[in-house]
Amino acid sequence: MKKQFLLFLVFIVSNLISNGQSIGEKQKMAKLIQDNFEFADSQYQLMMQSIPADKLPQSFDPKTGQVVSREIQWWCSGFYPGSLFIIYEQTKNEKLKKEAERALELIAPNQYFTDNHDLGFMMYNSFGNAYRVTKNEKYKQYIFNSAKSLATRYRPEIKSIQSWNKNQYFNCPVIMDNMMNLEMLNWASQNGADPVFAQIANTHAQTAMKSFFRPDYSSYHVVDYDLATGKILQKRTHQGASNNSAWSRGQAWGLYGFVTMYRDTKNKAYLDHAKKIAQFLINHPNMPADFIPYWDYDAPLQPLSKRDASAAAIMASALLELGRYTQGADKDAYVKTATKMIESLASPAYRNKLGECSGFILNKSTGALPMGKEIEVPIIYADYYFLEALKRYKEWYL
Repeated sequence: MKKQFLLFLVFIVSNLISNGQSIGEKQKMAKLIQDNFEFADSQYQLMMQSIPADKLPQSFDPKTGQVVSREIQWWCSGFYPGSLFIIYEQTKNEKLKKEAERALELIAPNQYFTDNHDLGFMMYNSFGNAYRVTKNEKYKQYIFNSAKSLATRYRPEIKSIQSWNKNQYFNCPVIMDNMMNLEMLNWASQNGADPVFAQIANTHAQTAMKSFFRPDYSSYHVVDYDLATGKILQKRTHQGASNNSAWSRGQAWGLYGFVTMYRDTKNKAYLDHAKKIAQFLINHPNMPADFIPYWDYDAPLQPLSKRDASAAAIMASALLELGRYTQGADKDAYVKTATKMIESLASPAYRNKLGECSGFILNKSTGALPMGKEIEVPIIYADYYFLEALKRYKEWYL
């Protein structure tokens, strides 16, 4: 009887203290998450009133004090309705749901868009969350149509989905960001659409694993191909500090993408690859103490270099999922790092004050510094992945 009681105590303690967290730490995170969803609810009610009826919010210009909005075919158009559905799921504010549904109607024509690879960002982060939250069957067809449109950009000659069209810089470019659009292809195949979509996603990921990564598991941003021969013409880091640098958001895209591919295929090669990317990032000597990366891990003028809160938000969300598929010290490292990132993002250093920046949640994201665009400002996808990280933490680690 005494032995059974001791075993029972061990069981209770192991469940109260998991992932290296004490009861107090879990309570602290629970409050942080609740506070941030309430804050997000208030902010996005403000954002609803700040955007034009025919466009989607992208960023905030501190010079003009106005929201920067984009046309529906801008690659970030799905993040606004997606964020609204995540907030609505937590707060049950019907105003946010109604606004999300309005935004879905606005971007619905994108289901037939074939001019670049960003259909996952546009249509899965939006309609995917809409279906997940509401279970409304009509949303599935939008995702199926979007997957079909994305599949038209698959190039069997290079075993990849072509990201951008041929331009003055590239012949047939494939970019790391494309890993984020494979989730929609897998989901569509798994939920009744053409199985070929998942086959394309798997082939693309296999090619990316071989073509994009350096020996240290950092990645290039762009791999450019010759469609006639299938050979690689060049490897570049288009939005980074140099061709050989580790552009922070690109590294986060890769980590997230391979974690998702493991979830969807259970191919251990994807899990191993994601773990190696995570190791590179977590242990990088240039990772700041607050775990909000510089815009490029090799950016000049550190520690004065600009930060990228969006890279941290994406990475935090990915690490929380990676923690579900690992054990022991690896799992603890992933969850601990993600926790630190969330706490930093939720701090006054990176989170806007109530009523600031027309409703954006986070500040200090950097979109394309070499092009002089969106430098340490609010950006819609930073909010989205921050909200997703909060949701994942609440569901998986509390």
